[in-house]
Amino acid sequence: MSLAEGVLQIVEEAAREQGFARVRAVRLEIGQLSSVEVEALRFCFDAVTRATLAEGARLEIDTVPGAGWCMMCSASVPLPALYEACPRCGGYQVQPTAGTEMRVKDLEVD
Repeated sequence: MSLAEGVLQIVEEAAREQGFARVRAVRLEIGQLSSVEVEALRFCFDAVTRATLAEGARLEIDTVPGAGWCMMCSASVPLPALYEACPRCGGYQVQPTAGTEMRVKDLEVD
């Protein structure tokens, strides 16, 4: 719920700054490693946007694949889940470099 409320705050702040009155769509980038439950976020977004300028807005989600830097083999590697072994060398010293984020990418407004 707090993530959906945070998205709504960003939308409302953008509306104040840019002077739009209605939001038709919100596009988010959510990383594969972010631990965000997308269906729960969709449900909460619908709930928190009732009676706001974003009521009825589409929630579009782009998934960012996980990636990491392996300290053992000094390579950037795909990382399907946190704390997984490096797919190249099998080592566990992999720092996530992508896929942990969640951000509002853009808005479709009137």
